[in-house]
Amino acid sequence: MTDDRLSGSAKNIGGQVEEGFGRVTGDEKTRLHGKAKLVEGTLQDVYGQVKETTADAADAIRDRAGEAGDFLRVTIEERPFTAAAIALGIGFLIGRFGRRAD
Repeated sequence: MTDDRLSGSAKNIGGQVEEGFGRVTGDEKTRLHGKAKLVEGTLQDVYGQVKETTADAADAIRDRAGEAGDFLRVTIEERPFTAAAIALGIGFLIGRFGRRAD
């Protein structure tokens, strides 16, 4: 759990307490301030969740990229002529389609 989520949860709880206190005492200003804190805490918690999800996704992409690199390296080592032919074909296609019409 990130600091944003912890802080957001704390603000959320504080806002609930303040809103409840304002409701019990009949103080509208305190109740509204508590609601504002509650919303602020919820937003900060959601922001923390997004950060965690983004970090997890980046780790997964990094892992997959490493696996793809390993697969490519092994394939090139085991089949160098096939890899060279594929690279030549890709280079030809890039050159063919990369020309500008004069």
